[in-house]
Amino acid sequence: MLSTATNTMGRVTVEFQVASNKTVLDARSAGVPCAPADVVELTGTIDTGATRLVLPAKSVAHLNLIPAGQAKVRYAEGRSATRDLVSNVWLSLQGREGVFSAIIEPDRDTALIGAIVLEELDLLVDCATQTIHPRDPDRIVSEVE
Repeated sequence: MLSTATNTMGRVTVEFQVASNKTVLDARSAGVPCAPADVVELTGTIDTGATRLVLPAKSVAHLNLIPAGQAKVRYAEGRSATRDLVSNVWLSLQGREGVFSAIIEPDRDTALIGAIVLEELDLLVDCATQTIHPRDPDRIVSEVE
C-alpha cells in the first residue's frame, strides 16, 4: 500500500505501515504477503528536527517487537527520559521500504518519523507545500564520493 501525506495544523502527517522485519522476510520467502494482522497502519508526523523513528508502545506490543536496548530522549520542552529501543522494524512509506530501529514511546498514539528514515528512503520534505516526495520517483539515490 502507498502512504498518503496531508497537512494538519502546519505539520506534515503521513500514513504508513510497520511490521516485524522477520515476519516480512518469512512471508516473502514463503511467497505470500504478510497477513493483515501482522502489519500495523500508523499515522505519523514528519519531523526533520528529530533523528529517529518513534513508535507507540501499543503498536510495538501488537507486532511483538523485542526491546533491544535503551536510548536517552530529549523532548521539545527540554525534559529528558530513558526509553526502550526495538530493532528490525520494517517500514513502508510512499512505496519505499526500509528496516529501522525505533524508540518506544509509552504515551503516544501516533508515530514520529525523523531524519534517519527520510535519508534512508531518500524522501525530501518540501517546507513550502508541507509535503514529502522522493528525490527520484524510480529509485533511491545515494551520494557516494
